[in-house]
Amino acid sequence: MIRLLGKNLDELKALVAEEGLPSYTAKQIARWLYVRKVRSIEEMTDLSKQARAALMQKYEVGLTDYSHIQISSDGTKKYLFPVKCSHSKDLNAACGADAAMPLEEGAIEAVMIPDQDRATLCVSSQSGCKMGCRFCMTGRQGFHGNLSAADIISQIIAVDESDRLTNAVFMGMGEPLDNYENVIRAIEILTADWGFAWSPKRITVSTIGVLPNLKRFLDESKCHLAVSLHNPFPDERLEIMPVQKAWNIADVLALIRKYDFTGQRRVSFEYTMFAGFNDTKVHADALARMLKNLECRVNLIRFHKIPDFPYETSPDIVIENFKKRMNNSGITTTVRASRGEDILAACGMLAGEHKAKGSK
Repeated sequence: MIRLLGKNLDELKALVAEEGLPSYTAKQIARWLYVRKVRSIEEMTDLSKQARAALMQKYEVGLTDYSHIQISSDGTKKYLFPVKCSHSKDLNAACGADAAMPLEEGAIEAVMIPDQDRATLCVSSQSGCKMGCRFCMTGRQGFHGNLSAADIISQIIAVDESDRLTNAVFMGMGEPLDNYENVIRAIEILTADWGFAWSPKRITVSTIGVLPNLKRFLDESKCHLAVSLHNPFPDERLEIMPVQKAWNIADVLALIRKYDFTGQRRVSFEYTMFAGFNDTKVHADALARMLKNLECRVNLIRFHKIPDFPYETSPDIVIENFKKRMNNSGITTTVRASRGEDILAACGMLAGEHKAKGSK
C-alpha cells in the first residue's frame, strides 16, 4: 500500500487525477491528513463512498504510531517509533511502503518538552547518524537510514500532545540536512496553508553545517537555524566532530553571514560545555571573535555523560562565567535548561532504544 501521509498538495493533485477523481479532492485529502489528522481513508467522510473505496485499493493514510513512552520527573516525554528506513538518497525511493529498494527495520525517538504554555517536540530525521560526533549517542550507533516525510510528520501527529504543540525542533536523531529532501518536504507540510499552516517561526532546524544543503535550506525556507559549533578552534573541534574536516566551521559561518538574521528569522549556535576542553576564557574570547557582528544567540548546553567519552560537563560556575564573558563581549548567550536526563532524553542521549524505566 502507498502512504498518503507525507505527500504535498501537488502530489495529491496528481494522485486524484490518476484515479479519475475531481481535482478539489486533493485539498479535501490534505485537510483530512494534516488538519483533522485521521488515521484511515474511511474517515474522510466528505469524499464519496466510491472515491474512498477506490483510494483504499492502493492507498493508506500510513501514520506510524509510537510503541513506547517514557516520562521524566520534569514532565518531559520520550516517544519511541518503529520505522522502516532506506539508505537511498533518492526521495522517490526513500522510506515508505512504496520505496523502490529494501527497507531496514529500526526505531527512532521524539521528545516532547513542556514549558508553561509551550510544548516543543524534538523531532528525528534519520535513524542513527553519519556524522559521528564523539559526544552523541545517536552518532555512536552509526547510520541506519533516512526517515520519510511521512515518518517525520507521524511524530508530530501521533504524540499525545499533537494538538497542543507550539514548536518543532529538528534536533532529535540524525542530521536533518543530510536528509534534506524529506526534511524540507515535512517543513512544507507544516507551514503550507493546505497543511498544518504553522508559521516558520515555530520551527528550528539544527545542523553541524552540511554546506551544500545548508545553502538550499537558507534559500528555500524561512525557519530558524541552529548550528552545532562546540569549539571555536578547528583542530579541537575536529577531535570531537569529524565533520569539521569535510565542512569547516569557518566556511559554514561565511555562508551564514550572507543572509539576513536581523528580522524574524534567527540563527543560534549550540555549544556543549566540556570541562577543561572548551570552557576556558581563551575559548570564550575566540568564540566571541568568531561570531562578532553576526546577529545571533549562543546556547550553552551542559554535557550529559555517555560511556567511553573522556570529558565531563563543566561546573556550573564555569558555565556561568563563560556566559557572562560572552555577553560582555556583545554576544547574547544563555544556558539551556537540561530536560529529561533521567530517561535519556536530553541533548546527545537519543539512541532509539526502549528503556523500561518509567515506560508505558
